[in-house]
Amino acid sequence: MGNVGLLFVGAVLFINGLLLLGKVDARAGAVFNLFVGALQVLTPTYLIFTANDDPLKILAASGIYLFGFTYLYVGVGLLADLDSTGVGYYSLFVAIAALGYSFVNFRLLKDYPFGVIWLYWAFLWFLFFVLLGLKKDEITVYTGWVTAIEGWVTGVIPAGLLLSGYWKHPTEIAIALAAFGVVVFTGLWLRTRRTPGPTSAAPRVGGAGAPT
Repeated sequence: MGNVGLLFVGAVLFINGLLLLGKVDARAGAVFNLFVGALQVLTPTYLIFTANDDPLKILAASGIYLFGFTYLYVGVGLLADLDSTGVGYYSLFVAIAALGYSFVNFRLLKDYPFGVIWLYWAFLWFLFFVLLGLKKDEITVYTGWVTAIEGWVTGVIPAGLLLSGYWKHPTEIAIALAAFGVVVFTGLWLRTRRTPGPTSAAPRVGGAGAPT
């Protein structure tokens, strides 16, 4: 069930990345954020209730709420045209928590690919904090591209491989993910750092697009 939710996390991050890039209308994107936010609250609740008090299963499921509440916050914020500062500072909380979940995946769960993926999410949600909380509109385009790319790299592709049984060779996947992130996001920064963002995107976008 969690893998299905991961698939739609990838979808909402992709949509929110396009929203930041000015390709998707804010109110239209808000509706999909509400759909995925609701899914990402119901999914961990089900997983926790069916975990039979297994602390590691509960711990793994608990992180999903971070994203569910992000997307709900974004969806409501976009529809109500709220200031994005609250989502921005909540994104800082998510970014810090994501570092903890990365540690848990590396040390306790021995799930090295998702240890790296949680680092991806920590970086992305920190960008949301800078963009939406600190109002640094100059990183709008960079954040939009990172969001859209992470939708595929941390959501759609891993979910597809997990659902189809092709998620194998975890050490090699973790190394490939880490190398990809460093190379691609550094290159994007060098390419987009002087590119102005859409004039109205950053003030109106709630958070996942922030999904990541």
